[in-house]
Amino acid sequence: MHYIGLLIVDIKQYMQQLGQQARHAGRAISKAETSQKNRALLSIADAIALGSADLVTENQKDLQAAKDNGMDAASLDRLQLTPARIDAMIEGLKQVAALPDPVGEITGLSYRPSGIQVGQMRVPLGVIGIIYESRPNVTIDAAALCLKAGNACILRGGSESIHSNRAIAACIAQGLEQAGLPQHAVQIVETTDRAAVGELITLKEFVDVIVPRGGKSLIERISAEATIPVIKHLDGICHVYIDAKADIEKAVAIAVNAKTHRYGVCNAMETLLVSEAIAGQVLPILAEKYREKGVELRACLKTCSLVPDCIRATEEDWQTEYLAPILSIRIVADIDEAIAHINQYSSAHTESIVTEDYSLARRFLREVDSSSVMVNASTRFADGFEYGLGAEIGISTDKLHARGPVGLHGLTSLKFIVLGDGHIRQ
Repeated sequence: MHYIGLLIVDIKQYMQQLGQQARHAGRAISKAETSQKNRALLSIADAIALGSADLVTENQKDLQAAKDNGMDAASLDRLQLTPARIDAMIEGLKQVAALPDPVGEITGLSYRPSGIQVGQMRVPLGVIGIIYESRPNVTIDAAALCLKAGNACILRGGSESIHSNRAIAACIAQGLEQAGLPQHAVQIVETTDRAAVGELITLKEFVDVIVPRGGKSLIERISAEATIPVIKHLDGICHVYIDAKADIEKAVAIAVNAKTHRYGVCNAMETLLVSEAIAGQVLPILAEKYREKGVELRACLKTCSLVPDCIRATEEDWQTEYLAPILSIRIVADIDEAIAHINQYSSAHTESIVTEDYSLARRFLREVDSSSVMVNASTRFADGFEYGLGAEIGISTDKLHARGPVGLHGLTSLKFIVLGDGHIRQ
C-alpha cells in the first residue's frame, strides 16, 4: 500500500488490508467481556467530550467546502455537527453502554423427547461494512452499536464529511486503546475515491454484511452491485392519516411536527391523508401553520378547493420523498382508502394514524405493511434513539433478519445450541 499525502494508490490492496485487519479484530471483539466493551464506549464518550471543540473545528472545514460546492440546505443540515448533536452522540454512547449485551444470550431452551435440550444463542454477525453520506454522527452510532454487539466495522463516510469523520475516528481509537481492545475493530476508509465502495461491497472474504445509509441512488447502486447481504431502506415516503374521529388539537400538533421538525430526514412525513369528514375543520388550520413555516403544499382537487393556494398534485408527488419543505396532501373517504393509498405508495418506512377510535387504530396497525406503524404519534419517533435502542445503524424496510430501526439485536444472528449428556441418536 502506497500513500501520496492522503491519496491511496492501490485501492484494491488497501481495502483488502482493511478487511484482513477487521476480520482479525472482529475475532477479538466477539470474545470481549461486556465490561470491556462498555469501558471502550464510555472512554470514547469521554474523548468526544474533551475533543468537542476540535470536532466542531474539523466539521466547519467540511461545511465550508460543502457550501463552496453548492450543497443544498437539507444536506448541509445533515452534515453539521452542532454542540447539541455532539451531546446526543455522547448520550448515545452512554445509552448503548447501559443496554444489556445481546451476545451470548440464550433463549427458547427446552427439552426434546430424546432428552437433549435445544435453544438459540445470539452471536455477532462478524464484520460489518457501513457506507453513508453526510451525517458524521453516523460514524459514532455505527461504531457504538457494532462494538457492543461484538462486531468489527469498516466505515466509509461521504467525501463531504472526511474531516469530521477522521476527528471522530481519532476519539474512537483512543477509547478502544484505553479499554485494551484492538483499534482495527473500527476502521475509517481514508480515501474518498469512489472505487473503495465497489471494493468494500464485494469483499466477501472479510465482510459479512453491508449497511448503506444515504440517498436512494447510493442504496440502489449498492443493492444492485453488492455480493454481500445488504440491510437497507431505499427511501422514506412516510404518511400521516388524520381520521374522522381524530382529536383536532392532536392532529394539528402531530402533522406539523411530522413534517417540519426536520426536513432532510427519512422519517419526516411526505404525504398527509385526511378523512373527508374532518378535512374542512383541520386542513385550513394546518395550511396556515405550514404557510408560516414556508412549506409548499401539493394537493388533490378536493384539498385545493378548501385551500386555494395549494399546487395541484401529480401522480409523481405521491411517489416522492421530498426531504424538503414540500408536502403532498390528499383527502380520502375513510380508513380503507387511506390504507389502500399507503400500501400503494409507501416505501414501507413509517406511517401514523391520528384517531380516538381504538378499533380503527388496531386495524391500521394490523393492515398497514410498514416497518414502523404508529397511533397518535409523529413519524419523527421512528428512530433507534427514540425507541430505546441507544442508537441505530440504519432503518431496514426488508422483511428478513431485521426490520425497522436496526439496533443491537439487528446486528447479531442466532445459532442453535444443543445440550446433552452423552446422548446419541437412536
